[in-house]
Amino acid sequence: MSLLEVRNLVKHFPVRHGLTRRLAGHIAAVDGVSLVVGPGETLGLVGESGCGKSTVAKLITRLERPTSGSIHFAGRDLAGHGGTFQPPVGAGGETALRPVRRDLQMVFQDPFSSLNPRHTVRQILSGPYRYQGLEPDQPAEELLARVGLRPEHADRHPHEFSGGQAQRIGIARALALRPKLVVCDEPVSALDVSVQAQILNLLKDLQDQYGLSYLFIAHDLGAVRQISTRIAVMYLGSIVETADRDTLFAHPAHPYTHALLSAVPLPDPDLEATRMGAPPGGSRGRIVLHGDPPSPFVRRGGTSRPEAGGGCRFRTRCPKADELCAAERPQLRTIAPGQQVACHYPERTP
Repeated sequence: MSLLEVRNLVKHFPVRHGLTRRLAGHIAAVDGVSLVVGPGETLGLVGESGCGKSTVAKLITRLERPTSGSIHFAGRDLAGHGGTFQPPVGAGGETALRPVRRDLQMVFQDPFSSLNPRHTVRQILSGPYRYQGLEPDQPAEELLARVGLRPEHADRHPHEFSGGQAQRIGIARALALRPKLVVCDEPVSALDVSVQAQILNLLKDLQDQYGLSYLFIAHDLGAVRQISTRIAVMYLGSIVETADRDTLFAHPAHPYTHALLSAVPLPDPDLEATRMGAPPGGSRGRIVLHGDPPSPFVRRGGTSRPEAGGGCRFRTRCPKADELCAAERPQLRTIAPGQQVACHYPERTP
């Protein structure tokens, strides 16, 4: 049974103009996202900046209310739009969500913006207990020890730490209530490469120790490959491909996935030089996407710009796009065991 199940998740942000704040339309930030995370699993969510990954994280943790769709977590409906799982908690406000937040925590991208600068680390780590009306059952020193920090750090303030140490504090806070699922919103993107490896290894060790599940959001495919069990590729608010880690890297099927993987630098300078000299789009060549993505703006009572239409959103940058891609939006379909792709002309690498 899945721990988290998201179906057809949609989030539109209103756009208002003028002194009267007239509603001009909406920005379709998330448009029909579906994903599943099982117990003890890590699902990596990747895509370029602005594709809606962080919005998905905020919707799942109910920091934002979804426009439509369903979010089922541990037998509860978090979206507040009904469904088969009861009791629904979305319509009950923050009070109804409070029990859910014990099992569903989040690690934010910027550790310093998510930590109160006026509080000591001890106060920060006791915050989840205060919110739940509980007495701390673990000393701050014990939580810090879990993430590789020393006991004397408990009485310091966030500005006294490096970026990697501050992120460890954020992870310790997320683990305080022993959650089942932790949503990690680009937790290593602001850190140095050496510190990134330390945080990723820490997350993996904690998962093995406590049986955690992760939704790991990043644009760095190297980090996603290191920690993920399965990977979902997101483009302009939608999932375009899902597969287990090894299948996605060995046999990508969507043209956008091919382009993302071709941008990952190779550790061998000779191999990298060979790839840079290979024909564009070849089996080893760097793929450079041309063109612009369609506008996510949806006018009031209408549709987005004509180039978006109802077809494939990637077609304005895809070398294989044709009339079918302009007329019909592809749906996720299974092309191999455990691999789904939203493309009319998928191409798996041999």
